[in-house]
Amino acid sequence: MTNDMTNGSPIKLILSFMVPLLIGNIFQQFYNMADTIIVGRTISVEALAAVGATGSISFLIVGFVQGVTSGFAVITAQRFGAGSENGVRRSVATSIILGIAVTIVMTAISVLAARPLLEIMKTPSDIIDDSYNYIIVIFEGIAAAVFFNLFSSILRSLGDSKTPLVFLIIASIINIILDFVFILTFKMGVAGAGWATVIAQFISGILCFVYSLKKFPILRLTKHDWKFSWKFAWQHLEVGLPMAFQFSITAIGTMVIQSALNSLGSTAVAAFTAGSKIDQFATQPLASLGVAVATYTAQNYGARELERIKKGVTGAAIIATVCGIVGGFVVIMFAKPLVALFVGSGQNEVMSLSKEYLVLNGVFYVILGLLFVYRNALQGIGSSMIAFFGGVWELVMRSLVAFVLVSYLKFAAVCIASPVAWFGATIWLMIAYFIIINRIIKKANFAKINY
Repeated sequence: MTNDMTNGSPIKLILSFMVPLLIGNIFQQFYNMADTIIVGRTISVEALAAVGATGSISFLIVGFVQGVTSGFAVITAQRFGAGSENGVRRSVATSIILGIAVTIVMTAISVLAARPLLEIMKTPSDIIDDSYNYIIVIFEGIAAAVFFNLFSSILRSLGDSKTPLVFLIIASIINIILDFVFILTFKMGVAGAGWATVIAQFISGILCFVYSLKKFPILRLTKHDWKFSWKFAWQHLEVGLPMAFQFSITAIGTMVIQSALNSLGSTAVAAFTAGSKIDQFATQPLASLGVAVATYTAQNYGARELERIKKGVTGAAIIATVCGIVGGFVVIMFAKPLVALFVGSGQNEVMSLSKEYLVLNGVFYVILGLLFVYRNALQGIGSSMIAFFGGVWELVMRSLVAFVLVSYLKFAAVCIASPVAWFGATIWLMIAYFIIINRIIKKANFAKINY
């Protein structure tokens, strides 16, 4: 049931791992997208804006969860690559304990901070109450996000990207059904969309957990595996926390953009919401490729197959370039009909602004693809702090564009803030990757000679 990525063609391995992951991520985006489509179509454009206004706040918290659980799984993948079954089980047990702690802390912080964050970001008064009603449900259900992300990351660390796909498809169907039930039948408004998402995530988490225990003997933990070691836990935190903070730093950057966007009114917020949802959907091949690179590099780093890491990352960069060109072409050419999925007829200003967003972002998808490849390669070899500083650089550049240019360029400044940040961070990450991987290889070769 596992997939050893330390042998065979690097590009074939990365692609075979990426494709199920991509399909799964598309379905995950699909049921997130379903919330906004159903809200925009069945409630109002203002409700669509209310859900959209929470996007950056949600990413701040949920992104932290995704980052930290993915970081824990890097250690699991390294142990798997090294051929240590005991190390894999100890890593899983430690990840579960740390995951419970993360759930408690992040739930408490996010629930208390939800309303103040919306106010700090100057969320328009006509949508702030609905924004709060939606985001508080997402935050109260953080346990579901931790549950699913932890076990899906563990399965991926062993090379299985197909199992989470199946459960995400099931969850997406459940989410859409519950959206209609909660919003149309029970009249729960935007909160109903939030509950549909949380319940769907929880169900997919349970399925992932049960399946992993039944089908993966290597994950059946014993009493000895639960013996907690602060030293071993710190190894997980050393990778997990920088990855989590890197997600959060990126989220803070999007919050800065959202704050600037909010000053332009609810029409601009609705347009940005529709455009960004399409953007997130279109960039899933790039994000999926990044996760595949992280697992590939982690396993090969654990096996000390360092030259294979270079070959795989180079191949992934080529794939990212192709995917970026194709994805950018599609969103630019079909921007208008894609935006029409979110808003009804007569919303000409929303349509126009959303198209502007997609064009200005789509032309830079190649840069974003390279960012995902080199960031995840660094994380896979344990250099999470370097990737974190790339996130800091993104924050700085997003903030400069949002604060300095929005008064001059208006909505266009919000549109170009992310591409500018991608460009700056990618340069940093590429330089860092080549320096670090060559240094590691040189050190390993030196050790072999002296041995």
